[in-house]
Amino acid sequence: MAAFPYKSAHFIGIGGVGMSATAKLLRDSGVAVTGSDQAVYPPISDVLREEGLVCRTPYDRQNIPDGVECIVIGKNANLVPETNAEVAAAFARGCAILSFADVLGMLSRGKTPVVIAGSFGKTTSVSLISHCLSEAGLDPSWMIGAVPLSPPSAAHVGQGEYYLLEGDEYPSSNTDNSSKFLHYHPAHLILTPLAHDHVNVFPTIESYLAPFHQLVDMVPDDGVIFASTGGELSKQFLTAITRPLVTYGISSGDWQVRDIAWGERTRFTITHNSNDIARVETGQLGVHNIENMLGIGAFVISRGIVSAAKFAETMASFKGIKRRLDRKSDKTRIPIFEGFGSSYDKARSAIAAMKQHFGDRKLIVIFEPHTFSWRNRATMHWYDDVFEGAAKTFVWHPAEQGATTHEQVTQADIVARIAAAGYDVEALSEPVAALEEIGAALSEDVAVLFLTSGNLGGLIESVPKLAEMHLPV
Repeated sequence: MAAFPYKSAHFIGIGGVGMSATAKLLRDSGVAVTGSDQAVYPPISDVLREEGLVCRTPYDRQNIPDGVECIVIGKNANLVPETNAEVAAAFARGCAILSFADVLGMLSRGKTPVVIAGSFGKTTSVSLISHCLSEAGLDPSWMIGAVPLSPPSAAHVGQGEYYLLEGDEYPSSNTDNSSKFLHYHPAHLILTPLAHDHVNVFPTIESYLAPFHQLVDMVPDDGVIFASTGGELSKQFLTAITRPLVTYGISSGDWQVRDIAWGERTRFTITHNSNDIARVETGQLGVHNIENMLGIGAFVISRGIVSAAKFAETMASFKGIKRRLDRKSDKTRIPIFEGFGSSYDKARSAIAAMKQHFGDRKLIVIFEPHTFSWRNRATMHWYDDVFEGAAKTFVWHPAEQGATTHEQVTQADIVARIAAAGYDVEALSEPVAALEEIGAALSEDVAVLFLTSGNLGGLIESVPKLAEMHLPV
């Protein structure tokens, strides 16, 4: 592995999932690491504490240690020198200023980087392949943009050949508009389903797909590209690629699945060109997770990295990821799960998974329009059918961060649009009143799904506790 050129690094915005994971990678590579943030919440606050990573709050120019050799600055809209004194002090230092994408690009040189990119499923997919190769004794390095239950941490410096990276198309930093994954020089590429996302940055389909074309062009001739057929833009994108591809999809592609037996432990068969390859069992919910496993299985089995039997064994032991359809409590009779509701497709997949597994229950969705896409007037049409299948939807107020940078909609706008589409919807106000309103809807015959990339005013913690009190196991 190429040596990181600096002996010390300070992370401004270390409370982000990608920033905290990258800070751990640097620390475990022998670099002295400090960090700061405005405020840090679970699960990242727990991660930082468990890892012993310093996080100073709030932002202040005094947080930057004397003599630090490089400063890594997050993408948060507040991390600009015009409004953030610590960021201004960082630029005034004259030392190296990096994004976490820059750092990952440096750390992965000298290894075999496998980049997993796409509109949705990439976090789960990189977790799956990290767990698989780790359990197979290959000791890969990895970076996951979430807090996984399998493998046991979001970042690991391994001694093996592979460096497994979650490739995000979002801009690298507030001073670097290139997509994060363009820093990762992939040896191999796995493309999960593609759908138009991040409309505040990529207003057109063409502008959204452009960095993915750049990424494909970066893969060397001896590298392989595995691509999902499952996204609404996947076919359009793949037909424009002239180099060889291996495709996968639930019912279309070189690799497919058949004989899905749904249950608390779902089973399915992976096929290649109609030949049975492996019978897989999983405790993960939803068809989208089957597709994620299919893509990883196609890559590792066809490349001879692990056997089909070992792959199936590791999928059976995969425990999932926090905030990616993880169960919030096993102490209540009500199934309560949290999905990462950062986009339309992720929300739809999570709702479909809940209906697939708990179809005999009324589904209550507790939703926070946290990302720019959910609170941008250009994507209001998402609300016309995204909550199809929900018996009741509660809507928390939109996040205010960066509200002046796009055409922000209000909570009232969102609720009115959902109601106009014919769905039962209710606005939530402050946490105490919100808990009372949600509590009145809890009963023996419901299932609950949180959809957010924020913290929903603490409801993710308080609602399960209320359910445990009134409907315990």
